Amino acid sequence: MDTISGDSAASSPDAERLSRWEDQERAASSASRDIADVPAVEVITTTAVHLLSAAAVKVGLADDPDHQTDLDEARKIINALAGLITAGAPEISDMHARSLRDGLRSVQLAFREASVIPDPIGKGPGEKWTGPVT
Repeated sequence: MDTISGDSAASSPDAERLSRWEDQERAASSASRDIADVPAVEVITTTAVHLLSAAAVKVGLADDPDHQTDLDEARKIINALAGLITAGAPEISDMHARSLRDGLRSVQLAFREASVIPDPIGKGPGEKWTGPVT
């Protein structure tokens, strides 16, 4: 004769789902408290570094350029990165901004090199905010 024990009821799909939701809620709450303690400079530079890394992969500067290069996606990321760096530069120290600008220039030049038909000087990704990159 089969009976349902209290333990199996607690491990029902609904109970598991509720448990996962509660775990996710605790993690989100913890993350919200943690982000409040992070200085703006760190948020800006970390975001810029993530965009810079993504742009580098999309322009073919990663392990598998034959499968990872996507210049349309790279253009979007580089534009966003250039906007963030240009707008954020006055808010972060020159020390932080300089290295981010160098990285941005590198991916802009890599984009130009990877393009079959390069954009005219001053019309490439991000150049609206950075000026011509040569």
